[in-house]
Amino acid sequence: MTIIGMLHHRLDPRTVIKSYAFAAVAKTEGAQFFYFTPKSVNFDDRSIRGKVYENGDWHERTMPFPDVIYNAGSPEKLSVSKDIIEKLKKEIPFTTYSIGNKWNVMKRLKEAKEFEKYLIPSEIVVNIDLFHKFIAFYRKVVFKPTDGRKGKGIYFISKVGSTNFEVKKDSETTVCSKSQLDEIIRGQLSTGTFIVQPYIQSTTKTGQVYDFRLHVQKNGEGKWVITTIYPRIAPNGSIIPNINNGGFTNYLDPFLEQEFKEEAFDIRRMLEHFSLSLAQHLDEIQMVQFGEVIDEIGIDIGLDEHRKIWMYEVNWRPGCPPAFYLELDVVINTIRYAMYLANNQKQIKREIKKQKKNKDISEVKSENTQQTTNKAIGEVKSENTQQTTNKAISEVKSKITQQKTNRALPIIAITGSAGKTTSKAFLASILSEKWNIFESKDYWNTTEHTKKHKEEINDSHEAVVLEYGMAYPGIITNHCSIIQPNISIITNIGLAHVGNFDGDIKGVAKAKSELIHGMDQNGLLILNKDDDNSKYLETQQFKGKVLTVGIHGTADYNAYDIQYKDIGMTFKIKLQGQEMAMYIPILGEHHVYNALNAVAVADYLGFSPADIQAGLNFKKPPRRLTIYNCSDDITVIDDTVHSHPQGVRAAINVLTNIAKKRKVAIIGQMRELGDLREEEYRKLGEYIYEQDIDLFITYGFRTEEMGAAAKAIGMDPSKIYHFINKESLHALLEKVIEPHDTILVKGASKTNMFETVKFLEQTFKE
Repeated sequence: MTIIGMLHHRLDPRTVIKSYAFAAVAKTEGAQFFYFTPKSVNFDDRSIRGKVYENGDWHERTMPFPDVIYNAGSPEKLSVSKDIIEKLKKEIPFTTYSIGNKWNVMKRLKEAKEFEKYLIPSEIVVNIDLFHKFIAFYRKVVFKPTDGRKGKGIYFISKVGSTNFEVKKDSETTVCSKSQLDEIIRGQLSTGTFIVQPYIQSTTKTGQVYDFRLHVQKNGEGKWVITTIYPRIAPNGSIIPNINNGGFTNYLDPFLEQEFKEEAFDIRRMLEHFSLSLAQHLDEIQMVQFGEVIDEIGIDIGLDEHRKIWMYEVNWRPGCPPAFYLELDVVINTIRYAMYLANNQKQIKREIKKQKKNKDISEVKSENTQQTTNKAIGEVKSENTQQTTNKAISEVKSKITQQKTNRALPIIAITGSAGKTTSKAFLASILSEKWNIFESKDYWNTTEHTKKHKEEINDSHEAVVLEYGMAYPGIITNHCSIIQPNISIITNIGLAHVGNFDGDIKGVAKAKSELIHGMDQNGLLILNKDDDNSKYLETQQFKGKVLTVGIHGTADYNAYDIQYKDIGMTFKIKLQGQEMAMYIPILGEHHVYNALNAVAVADYLGFSPADIQAGLNFKKPPRRLTIYNCSDDITVIDDTVHSHPQGVRAAINVLTNIAKKRKVAIIGQMRELGDLREEEYRKLGEYIYEQDIDLFITYGFRTEEMGAAAKAIGMDPSKIYHFINKESLHALLEKVIEPHDTILVKGASKTNMFETVKFLEQTFKE
């Protein structure tokens, strides 16, 4: 039986409320539990005079040294017994190691770089001048103690005009002069160390301030798990959502569905992935720097208007979530991890050693790389001739001239059979690096949406990025009559809506050509050089500039050396005379084309290669090849927004490229194929067989034709299933899905295939 000792600075466990829960859970988990303080330790006979909970009360007992110590007391108050505690640590494994105060945690993350982009810029306030320089730049700041807890001691300070400041603390707001503010700042600095940060605020649709608490722990297998994620909402009139300051909470899913609608599921998974990744990262840093493992953290984060995560703070001993059953979840994880820690010391020491070794290897590689880089820079400098200098000057002058001649507001419209929304998202992300832009929302691409956009665009916008949808002739002409673009992108010409054009791909191309005819005839047009059907586009009368993108053929913007990564793609491209390595956080070669569309426009508008590179790390549209990592190493690929033959093939290619073992394809109905449905379903069935898919499941009216085609050319019938009822489909999945499977769910929004994604994610939840 594992013996767990709870170390605390208080003499009486009855004053430590959580001690009851730990005693009860330990008993149900089959462990022996007792409470003790440092001064009750006897090293001579390796015994501790502790307290055991029996028959409804605490009783003093002499206990042997425990197998593991749950470190529960205040570090400051336990520091008086530092020698005793250090001696215990040499003999007995401890849980709950400190990762430092808020400032030290952020400093570690910044130095490690991996999570640096999520950090809010922060400075330790060493004097009044530094504070005023900071607020002069950001205008709205947070001034708070580095060791603060429960939202105490936080000031929100805004510059009002040129001389006054608005100061908010708790629920009180005052306006003061510079001298009055200086008096407040000095008074606080005399009590401890404070930091200042720009104020980044998350607000609900009703205007209330909120944040998210992400609570993660290690479980009985030593793995990081999510205990809970919940929003904390400030009361009306307050800007501090902390529960101890009158804030309140809600269940996560209803809150996300209310605030984010169809993005709710993706945001939840984003928060889950972020919390587990950050916990693992901090754990590795702790192993390398201190030879310790951590087991519980609370992360407070906000989301800005672009859904970007910003970290407010990380706590190594977070308070219990404000719900009783979650308090028990915290205790259960703690007790089970303590038992794991007691029984797996050799394994944990090997992991610490491994992390330190990896760090050493990484540092050696980094040093060698820097030496090579310095040498290369030296060689380039030595070869730098006047001719090179003149060429660079000429290029700069040319770029300046180009910018001067393109002062008109860039109005960019994107159409095509596939890739519109993703191309728009890439381009908007890049342009946002420097400009204030207007971007059409999500999948808003009807003419009614364009009318709304016209009313919303104003003088503050430096560029406009729109998506023009089309299902019938004349629609794009209507779009252009409402807002005429001067830059246009036609991603490709495919079979989407071909049924509305009597099955004639040339009819689709003619309808897409309405964008060419309706745009500024001296503007910029971007076309896909690799798309055979784009040759039917009517470009003959266009007088503006045409640029092409491609992967397989020669184009103005070519991507090469394309590779799949964990959750995205890398490729190389030559921009402004230099080779650039690019990364996009979305899977599939077809999305490289979408990135190239954005690169071409941004380059034309004078954006630097570095701006383009940064902007491509965009906010991915929801349900576009989104990856969900489930239990037993099961991977689910969600691609459930649109579905047409070209998109299905692209999604199948992603499946075959990332699958570790079995490949499972669940394909839903494709609409508006008209008379081409039978032929295209047959081709897709054959393609499924050619890609060596292990399990092929179709859903919806007549989709069994795909399975029949796969069977006809040799696919094992026992690997093919068809359903028109989702409950039956889900019942099968519970039986046939195995560890390490990779599952693609592909279907149009109207077929509600996303329900199958949610079923898989919940059934095989980590």
